[in-house]
Amino acid sequence: MSLTALKVKNAKAGRHCDGRGLYLDVQPSGSRSWLFRIQFQGVRRDFGLGSVRDVSLADARIAAAEMRRKVRSGGDPAADRRSARRSTPSFESAARACYETLKAGWKDSRQAIWIASFERHVFPMIGSKPVDKVDALVVRDVLEPIWLTVPDTANKVLQRINAVLDFAHIKGWIDKEVSLRSVRKGLPRQNNTGSHYAAMPYQDVPAFLQAVAAMSPTLGRDALQLTVYTAVRSNETRFAVWSEFDLDKGVWSIPAERMKMKVAHAIPLSRPALALLQRMRDARVDDDELLFSPNGVKPISDMTMSKVLRDMKVENVTVHGFRSAFTDWSSEMTDFPKEVADKALAHKIPDRVEAAYRRTDFFEKRRKLMQAWADYLATSAEPKTKSA
Repeated sequence: MSLTALKVKNAKAGRHCDGRGLYLDVQPSGSRSWLFRIQFQGVRRDFGLGSVRDVSLADARIAAAEMRRKVRSGGDPAADRRSARRSTPSFESAARACYETLKAGWKDSRQAIWIASFERHVFPMIGSKPVDKVDALVVRDVLEPIWLTVPDTANKVLQRINAVLDFAHIKGWIDKEVSLRSVRKGLPRQNNTGSHYAAMPYQDVPAFLQAVAAMSPTLGRDALQLTVYTAVRSNETRFAVWSEFDLDKGVWSIPAERMKMKVAHAIPLSRPALALLQRMRDARVDDDELLFSPNGVKPISDMTMSKVLRDMKVENVTVHGFRSAFTDWSSEMTDFPKEVADKALAHKIPDRVEAAYRRTDFFEKRRKLMQAWADYLATSAEPKTKSA
């Protein structure tokens, strides 16, 4: 009797025939895979066709029919498989090929860290395994020893393995794209509290920023205010140059090479941000391009803005954490869509399909969002902010 999708799902341990040599093999552990049995040159041979997780009943039937066709035409399925295995590189070979192809676009520091993470955590476990045999279950086993002990590294290794598998698919070494979305479901929840940037509660930011604005202007205080108003990363402020700003149109245009995600980012400037920049422009003595530089040559250091926090006795807060405060405020105090706030923060869209179809940068909605943020920062009362 032929199998059905429901029977495949509920079959008990044992071997279940679909007909014409195709079997569902269910292990006591619950794992399910396809087996094809055929007579070739008077010898019975069994061929595995893959896990039920990766191969549907319909696909298994197609694979079995293809193997029957090859035998009828005089082919040797076993020889074909041996040849295919010889042409498929190991995971380590695929990873190193991926590395050699992509590294030209990376900084030297990233190059060293990227390949070192494989050599330390991945190659010893699955380096010799054919790349087309690496699936979510294999990756889970690789990550399990480091998932809780070094969670940040584990997450980056997961991203890098995914990049290698995508590369292998493009090269034709893997027939179908491998999804690693289920990997996290097979591992315990990570406690990432220690890896987050310490942030000031958004309710405290208005009073803090008003206190900074009331002090005498310094490079650090001005840089910190602009960073908070625009919700940018500190490096984007530190290396800002006047040619990026159009104060008449109220836009700060940061080129791709200065952005973390290497995508150009246009920031609508709120009225207080424009007032701050206009004051700085009026006080500009030389034609220095850098907005925040002690000598006109080098930008201020990371510590310059952090020193403002230390001088004000603000503890357990980082400059980067103001981006988190902005995110929390936007989520809890406004009805602007999350996509608008994410774009304001220049976050990368994790879903590649969604990224391919999203063409807008929500600029006009972001202009209203950033002005609402500035209005909130000017008062300690809860604002009434609604998106258009």
